[in-house]
Amino acid sequence: MQALVVMPLYNEEETLAQVVAEVKRHTDARILIINDGSTDGSAAILSGIGGIEVITHAQNEGYGQSLIDGFRYAVDREFEVAVTIDCDLQHEPRMIPRFLDAAARFDIVSGSRYHPDAPGMQDPAPPDRQQINAEVTRIINELTGYRLTDAWCGFKAYRVSGLARMRLDERSYGLPLQVWLQAARLGLGVTEIPVPRIYKNPDRRFWGGLDDPAARRTYYLSIIDREVSRWRNFS
Repeated sequence: MQALVVMPLYNEEETLAQVVAEVKRHTDARILIINDGSTDGSAAILSGIGGIEVITHAQNEGYGQSLIDGFRYAVDREFEVAVTIDCDLQHEPRMIPRFLDAAARFDIVSGSRYHPDAPGMQDPAPPDRQQINAEVTRIINELTGYRLTDAWCGFKAYRVSGLARMRLDERSYGLPLQVWLQAARLGLGVTEIPVPRIYKNPDRRFWGGLDDPAARRTYYLSIIDREVSRWRNFS
């Protein structure tokens, strides 16, 4: 199975080298890092790491755009599976083989930090994030018929054949909502894998004015409304 590990990156100089080394240790898949306009030392670190591909944004274009660029790379180069994993030590590269194995049977394999079988030692989630996650996950399940327990985990594996059928254009943090709604419309099969809930930096900022929980919730709901309306118009 030809696999690509897609790693969105923005200002992760403290953890970047360690995460890449762990990814290489646990898989021989190709690695693509999308440097989304980092202003710290991330670019210099990337220049010293061999055996990776890098896409560089001249300025910050958003988490969603980084993933869209990674997905396009996977589609254009005819990979079979794309695994997404963050560069901040909140995902465990040792689990990549499990995601790849499940991707042989499902179109999307999503990590879940709130799965009933998730590991017992879990970091507490910031209350506003957990509350919004639970609300949005419930809405996504109602609209799609999926039985997700975590709509937001960035640790996923995608069959590239499914990605090629999607029309993703949400450049910011709302991209996963587009993914779930389009996946359901396309009839894609999904499953979850329990993963540890790790918060190395619970005070980490959102960008684009989304630090305020109410603003973030409003933004997410607007993405859902827009996507539902969009696909109704194409039905």
